[in-house]
This record gives sequence, structure tokens and C-alpha cells, in this order.
Amino acid sequence: MGIVTFEGIVEQGQIRLKNNVQLPENTRVFVVVPDGQVEDVAHIFTPRLAHREDATDFEMEVSLE
Repeated sequence: MGIVTFEGIVEQGQIRLKNNVQLPENTRVFVVVPDGQVEDVAHIFTPRLAHREDATDFEMEVSLE
């Protein structure tokens, strides 16, 4: 496996390679962050039902009064 290094920057959450480098789709890449300035991100997980059949307890009823 050969290794080639390209420089890039992150803009609006996406990595943009400098010098108009074009890589083929599905190219396997590795990202190395010099100086290690990675921000912590909070994760809010969606609640899940333990049993799928319990979903009927949460059915919405619409009344037009």
C-alpha cells in the first residue's frame, strides 16, 4: 500500500483538499490532525422502545373541537 499526502482544510464541516486534488469515489483515506485541536461534541441519543409492540401506547389521537 502506497501513501500519498495531501493538505486540506475543513470548511463547513467538510474537508476540502488544496490544489484542486480530485480523488476517485470510494477512495479510502485517513485524516491526520496536526496539533490535535478536536472539539468535543455532545451527542443526544433518540430514545428507543424496548419492545416494538409498545408503540401502540404512543399513538396520537387528533380531535377537531
